[in-house]
Amino acid sequence: MKVLLASPESELWTSRKHIPLGLGYLAAVLREHGHQVGIYDSAVEDESLEDVVRRHGYELLGITAVTPLIVDAWNMARLGKRLSMITLLGGPHLTLLPEESISPEHPEVDYVIKGEAEESIIEFVDALEGRRPMETVHGLYWRHRGEMVVNPAARLIPDLDTIPYPAHDLYKITRYTNLNPLTDGLDTKARAYTIMTSRGCPYKCTYCSKPITGDTWRPRSVENVIGEWRWLVKDLKATEIGLTDDIWNLKLDRAKELCRRLIAEGLNTVPWTTVHGMKVNHTDPELFQLMKAAGCRRVGFGVESGDPLILRNVIRKSQSMDMVRNAFRWAREAGLQTMGFFIYGMPQETEETMEKTTRFALELDPDLAHFMLATPYPGTEMYDVIKKYGNIFAHEWQDYAIQSDKARFTMPNYDPDLVVRKWKEAYRRFYLYRPKRVWEKVSKKSFWTELPSTLRNAKRFFLPEKVSVAGNPASGE
Repeated sequence: MKVLLASPESELWTSRKHIPLGLGYLAAVLREHGHQVGIYDSAVEDESLEDVVRRHGYELLGITAVTPLIVDAWNMARLGKRLSMITLLGGPHLTLLPEESISPEHPEVDYVIKGEAEESIIEFVDALEGRRPMETVHGLYWRHRGEMVVNPAARLIPDLDTIPYPAHDLYKITRYTNLNPLTDGLDTKARAYTIMTSRGCPYKCTYCSKPITGDTWRPRSVENVIGEWRWLVKDLKATEIGLTDDIWNLKLDRAKELCRRLIAEGLNTVPWTTVHGMKVNHTDPELFQLMKAAGCRRVGFGVESGDPLILRNVIRKSQSMDMVRNAFRWAREAGLQTMGFFIYGMPQETEETMEKTTRFALELDPDLAHFMLATPYPGTEMYDVIKKYGNIFAHEWQDYAIQSDKARFTMPNYDPDLVVRKWKEAYRRFYLYRPKRVWEKVSKKSFWTELPSTLRNAKRFFLPEKVSVAGNPASGE
């Protein structure tokens, strides 16, 4: 079958183009089973979806969507139906809320796959081509005689080494500028690929949505990872690599062994970063020294809060302030750039707790700091708590974008306007009010080559303006 796997474009992060790695995995398994497959990432294409479909004769359109992009995915599915294609949706949002997209309100969606889809998509195509009953496709939501049918759940693939490497060769790699919507790469002009050495995370942070992988942690073997890394470096000529694991260093010995193998194989000539951050309580000085020798350039850490009670009782991060301090110190001593992620506006936050977070960020002084507004994603404990005790006024799925500058909820003794003010203040105090940081920014070539984006961010973070909340009118600051 001729299959086109697609990612919709969105105005939410059009300036931050990044590889849809999940589509690469699905493309690989489809290709391995003899199907003709293409990847269409709307964010980087210069040809319309209609032209691509007509030129190649694609029959099945598989669309992936995270929560903020689900409306864009529905719009893409409507176009697919106008082109007489079968439409299939999957990805994080569809795993959280599969019934929504297969409801009568969305006739443009023919099928939905919930969960990990490398096995299910092969079963599904086999069913379309008459080799098995549709009822046997795991994780499938579909319609039969006007009624929704829910098939048995898809399993989590126990041995990730059995999955082929993502079809990296299908990406238009020179058109991508970042490693993910939030994290800058080391070089916006790099041939920057992403790699995932494990799936899942056993920790249960209340804000975190893990709809596909759940609370499991499944590592690939070091040998398997090295094989993909070698392909990226030697054959695809990668000049930068980003690790996108939720927690690649859960097993410290495995993380160290991977670094040693990169050194031994001579694959340490291409710089790499940890895109989604590392867990600080699974580190030691030797790990960072090995990472540096293995070619790592930058490490990120999920700090989240500078208030111990918020960290322990609200977020349940399973880490202490001293663990965070040690990880930053050890990384710096190894000569690595550091990056910190901080969250403002968790339930029970006050001006005092958010002030502690800002002061902690200034104390840690990472090379890059990302301050984010708390977002109650469906499927998280945070979402359930707010639905029970508060009010979520993010009425549109687009309001759930992590880059949004609007508060999304309120609770008793919780001020959403204060949250937005403290969040903006954190950016100003970290980047604008310190001459060292200002000079670091303006002395970089990217400051001037990306001036329009720079000015938009300056207006967003640094200039006083009215504060607004998602779904509510702006209120004076």
